[in-house]
Amino acid sequence: MINKRRKKIFYVPGMISLIFIPLLCLVYFYRTDSFTVYGSLNLVFSDDESFFEYKVASLRRYKKFNLNGSKLKEQKNLNELQFFLRNLVKEKDTINGAKVNFGSKTHYDVFVSVLDILIVEKVPTWGPYKDDIYILGSLNKPKIDKSKITKTRMNCGTSELMIQENLRKQENLRIQEKNQFKISFFKKQWILFLGYFGIVLINIFALVKFNKNK
Repeated sequence: MINKRRKKIFYVPGMISLIFIPLLCLVYFYRTDSFTVYGSLNLVFSDDESFFEYKVASLRRYKKFNLNGSKLKEQKNLNELQFFLRNLVKEKDTINGAKVNFGSKTHYDVFVSVLDILIVEKVPTWGPYKDDIYILGSLNKPKIDKSKITKTRMNCGTSELMIQENLRKQENLRIQEKNQFKISFFKKQWILFLGYFGIVLINIFALVKFNKNK
């Protein structure tokens, strides 16, 4: 018996499909922002009645920060605002405050950056009203005679369990939201995946048939 070396078969159209179709799908997904995870935040604005009832405008000696442009343009003012709030909170200042005004040309990312600064610097009290955000570094608290306070310490472990339970719930919620995003993503793009697997199957059948004919 003579062993005859067979010629290797390369199905070029099929290889092109298998390589370039997934790449084209990825390009399409990125161009349509399919991988973007959207989020939201809850924000409550003060109404006129509450604003004037609590005399917010005269509660502090406010330093004004006027923002009216893109984040790149207002970065210097944002940095100055963050340093000012850091000192305000650190010193528990009950005299001074900050008032941030958003002009008509302010970009949305500037507004979000201000909210991020408030969270990072752990500002205790702030509130948006119309085009402004009024920021207080500390609250006025009545003086308490410490000599009349009796302290009793009790630790039953409930607080620790509550913290662990909240962390567990947050992690489960994050996983659930991630899974829901994946499911919605595949539901929206199912036709592309179907087309891709269809092309793969066609190439496999064509390659098998070609080999049989040889």
